[in-house]
Amino acid sequence: MNQEWNAEKYSSGFSFVYKYGTDVLNLIDAENVHDVIDLGCGTGTLTNELAGMGFNVTGIDASAEMLRTARGNFPALRFIQSDATDFRLDDLVDVVFSNAVLHWIDRTRQPLMMRCVYDSLRPGGQFVFEMGGVGCGKMIHDKLAENFKACGYEYVMPFFFPSVGEYAGLLEDAGFTVRYALLFDRPTELKGDDGLRDWINMFVKIPFESVSSEDREKILHDTVGGLRDKLFHGGKWYADYVRLRMRAVKE
Repeated sequence: MNQEWNAEKYSSGFSFVYKYGTDVLNLIDAENVHDVIDLGCGTGTLTNELAGMGFNVTGIDASAEMLRTARGNFPALRFIQSDATDFRLDDLVDVVFSNAVLHWIDRTRQPLMMRCVYDSLRPGGQFVFEMGGVGCGKMIHDKLAENFKACGYEYVMPFFFPSVGEYAGLLEDAGFTVRYALLFDRPTELKGDDGLRDWINMFVKIPFESVSSEDREKILHDTVGGLRDKLFHGGKWYADYVRLRMRAVKE
């Protein structure tokens, strides 16, 4: 799935994405690691963190807007514009790292992405990532679906949130050996009084493409109002995130 991104707003309003990603860096077994790909690098913050760990790192992202920001922020680093399901490297690498990206890829296209990753790794190379897992944002998406239906629309889930078993099976089919897997709840604070509305506007764009402006406003209003008692606590909005962290190895 591809959508347009506002890189500036993403960086300023949703910094939790890369801040939580710093924990995922610790999953990398750094012994004998030199060359690393940051797949879906966005604005390059974690690409820079990887470089700071001493790795020779290249960021890959499909969004020209994100990469303009990344290159402006980190001019010394290398960035490539390419789709995660269709990229090729001139040289093999030791690690492909990815944070908060893989759930954007439709399930039917996951094997294409995994083949690209597998073919990019040296023998013994690692695929280390975090993505949304089964149940991620369930309250939000269920409420959106309810309000879409009330306005006469079908809500098509814009993300792929797998279980450990489902995703491990896909990785194994691609030739990987899964060495680490963790599925966990992570309620995530959203910034500002309009945190939930802003989150929907940033991340749930495609389902609204066929919705009239009037119905869009009603769906947003009813969704935010309907979730206030569940996701607004202590004066702050939270998203009901569930995360899946994994490390798989090309044997």
